[in-house]
Amino acid sequence: MSRLNIIKEGPRHFVIDGDLTFATIDKQTLKSFSFLKSASEVTIDLSGVANTDSAGLALMIEWIKYARQNRTQLSFKNIPEQLLNLAKLSGFDQSSHFAVQTD
Repeated sequence: MSRLNIIKEGPRHFVIDGDLTFATIDKQTLKSFSFLKSASEVTIDLSGVANTDSAGLALMIEWIKYARQNRTQLSFKNIPEQLLNLAKLSGFDQSSHFAVQTD
């Protein structure tokens, strides 16, 4: 298990490093949404995610909801295939947030 870290790479760019799992997503993670208000457009790069489960998908959905409430345009890139598969199973793959983007 690798601890979840949100790393600021620039004013509008963040990298997620570690696991997006039930074991790594805690109350502190859920309280750390303020990074989504740092700019009118925010990109979250998921290339550093090693393992994920449905909790990772749930966190991404919460980020999307929070961004909408705060009028922040949110995009994800380098979404791990495992998360894309979970999104497909859940029907969230139709959202523009889950469109495949890579560097």
